[in-house]
Amino acid sequence: MKVDCLIVGAGPAGSLMAREMARQGHEVLVVEKKQEIGPPKRCAEGVTKHWLDDFGITPHPQCIGGRIEGAALYAPSGKKVMMEGPQMEGYVLERKVFEKWLASEAIKEGARYMVKTQALGMERSGDIWHVHIRTIEGEDVVDTPLVIGADGVESKVGRWAGLATVNKITDYHSGIQFEMAGVNADARYIHLFFGREVAPLGYAWIFPKAFSANVGLGILEKGAKMRAYDYLIKFIKDNPEMFARAQPIEINAGGVPVAHFTEMVAEGVMLIGDAAQLVNPIHGGGITRAMHSSLMAAEVAGEALKKGDVSKDMLAGYEKMWADEYGERTRKLMKLRYFLEKLEDKDFELFADILQGEDIYALTQSKIGFLVKKVVTKPALLGLAKKYLLD
Repeated sequence: MKVDCLIVGAGPAGSLMAREMARQGHEVLVVEKKQEIGPPKRCAEGVTKHWLDDFGITPHPQCIGGRIEGAALYAPSGKKVMMEGPQMEGYVLERKVFEKWLASEAIKEGARYMVKTQALGMERSGDIWHVHIRTIEGEDVVDTPLVIGADGVESKVGRWAGLATVNKITDYHSGIQFEMAGVNADARYIHLFFGREVAPLGYAWIFPKAFSANVGLGILEKGAKMRAYDYLIKFIKDNPEMFARAQPIEINAGGVPVAHFTEMVAEGVMLIGDAAQLVNPIHGGGITRAMHSSLMAAEVAGEALKKGDVSKDMLAGYEKMWADEYGERTRKLMKLRYFLEKLEDKDFELFADILQGEDIYALTQSKIGFLVKKVVTKPALLGLAKKYLLD
């Protein structure tokens, strides 16, 4: 087989990339190793509406599992801070449906899909990559000038292309989640819980849906006394008012990258979404960043194919676009993450006293300079803030 562009992986990043490349008139093939696009989900499925609006994406109604108005954040004592407003409105997706819908949109534009098809390896000769695949009919080879790695956090495409794609183990959260029926939580909000005893160096969450809720947490192993699963069971037992009648109907687990490595392109290769570990380092959200990376990559890739030049230098325009949009923002968020990792439960209580919802939203958007002024009367926090947040 010969195609203009081979995309490995049919998640949100891969399918949006496929749609954009097909719209440009390129012959696109997407291979997905799973027998079904969508499952298993490995996220809490929350997205903000304004991001999707910015990308020109209006999800099909069947993709939406719930609509949210904001977020409720809980300190270890139970003290609550509310985040509300237009910027917080969004959806809890049915990601299994959402990914199928994105694939169907790409197919409408002319993209070709092959499920239960695994990429086994690839080698390059001249300007062409020869990608070996295994399908239900046997093994084959796809020849293409451009390979897109959209194969998730365990991406092999980057490694095959010689890119340095391995982060420190401390830059991965261990995440586990139940989808549960019978959860008693206000469905207008997502609920986030903080504290060393709740989820060390991470947080626990409840994302309500139409008749269920995603209930999970992410932790850093270096701060943990037990497994992520054990913390989740403890969280559920410690909150009987929410979970007295709740039962799990699905379980998911996996690693969440919370730091971005720098290499995103090689000769005839681009990495998008989780394959490039493009996750917000504070809350671990990756769906909207993944899709934004696809839009950027498709713009550069389309021009490269048009010129017949898919060299690393040509494709580096994608890296520059990403760095211009997210580089400084991510650097600041990493500083904030290191600061938050030093906090004890008593410090989260102080935060709950001095921060409003709009302050917390500003922090997630990398606006951190004001925080030092906020904690000036709290010596315990001021020292940490000066050390980790100021240049």
